[in-house]
Amino acid sequence: MLTNFRTKIYSLYLVVISSIAFYPTLIAILLLLLSLLLLSLETSEVTNFFMENASYLVISDPDTARAILSTLIGGILSLMVFSFSMVMVLLNQASSNFSPRLLPGLISDKRNQIVLGTYLGTIIYNIIVLISIVSDSDKFTINGLSILIGIVLGVICLGMFIFFIHSISTGIQINNILDQIYRQSKKRIDHLISQKNTNVQPIDVEGKNWQEFKCDKAIYYQGVDVEGLSDILQKFEVNVKVIPFKGKYVLPNTTVMMYDKELTEDELARLNGFIIYSNNHQADDNYILGIKQMTEVGVKAMSPGINDPGTAVMTIDYLTELLALRMQLGDIELYQSDESSYTLELTTVNFDDMLYQMLAAYRQYCKHDIILMEKLITMLKYLKVQKAHQDTYHESINNQLDIIRQDYQANIQNDSDKKKLDQLMEMNLFN
Repeated sequence: MLTNFRTKIYSLYLVVISSIAFYPTLIAILLLLLSLLLLSLETSEVTNFFMENASYLVISDPDTARAILSTLIGGILSLMVFSFSMVMVLLNQASSNFSPRLLPGLISDKRNQIVLGTYLGTIIYNIIVLISIVSDSDKFTINGLSILIGIVLGVICLGMFIFFIHSISTGIQINNILDQIYRQSKKRIDHLISQKNTNVQPIDVEGKNWQEFKCDKAIYYQGVDVEGLSDILQKFEVNVKVIPFKGKYVLPNTTVMMYDKELTEDELARLNGFIIYSNNHQADDNYILGIKQMTEVGVKAMSPGINDPGTAVMTIDYLTELLALRMQLGDIELYQSDESSYTLELTTVNFDDMLYQMLAAYRQYCKHDIILMEKLITMLKYLKVQKAHQDTYHESINNQLDIIRQDYQANIQNDSDKKKLDQLMEMNLFN
């Protein structure tokens, strides 16, 4: 596949930031460098200065220094093992009770990574300082300042352990997980709304000799560098349509983009270089992924093994607002640079398909539950009165209301429950 250096760097970036070892490794390296720097700069004059002005802070006995540093290393190592064990318990519980798709977001939680990194870095720092206490004839080399900093780092680790316990206990709560997903998805939709340019017209595919660029291997499409690609369209005098939507798994020999004039291999390479691919579908700026994650959590909550309607209700509440925001966007994204008269068209997930797939998953497990059916009807009633970018969105909502009516009529046995839902269907809940 034709790619450029930027795409490879971005793919590597996605792998690195999703790793639980990213911040721990970075912090450990920084504290290792700090230990080497302090040991290289520290002299007897520095130690004597502290002895004269703050002797109570300086350990001058080598045996005492070794005992304290050894104790700190062993204690913090135990804290680190316990903390890593707690993280594994958190991930296992989230995977089994909520959804495996939540794991990348939990693993990349910067707070827990910073705590673990501080543990690891402090251990490495104290080991380096400990081995610097060496005998020179009848004297010992005592680096008072370095030892003091090591003790301070040990105290910081104790404070971070308390913070970690608080963080891990709140991080596993489903309301906090859903709130984080909601905020990330809402931020992305708001960004797309702010970028919406109503002056750009959709590309007319009729009357032009459109060419296709096909993918030569299976990979996830993660978006494009909009600014870079929009600028280069003017140079090549070409309109471009990107066919897959963000997060889609592109199969070999399928079309990735279309362009409306003949281009050389080098020009195609330049264009394709602005398309971002990845080996996984995880992307923080993909609001569709957030909607899918919430849907999976809600559906799993209603599965017979878990049976947690409260969590399902919570997911529908969050999804209601996200869908209301999504209705302000079109099914395609259009971009033009300020100097260009050529258009970049990006495909997004069709609103009708997204709504259908989401509600089909809920209906599978909720069609017998009056509380959840009431919630779904209320959600659709709310969306029905929201402003929409296209009138077809309201038609899709009406179709879903008809499907829900068929489901509860066929699956709810109690006539009183059916009557209540029928009344809800006819009510004007939102003006």
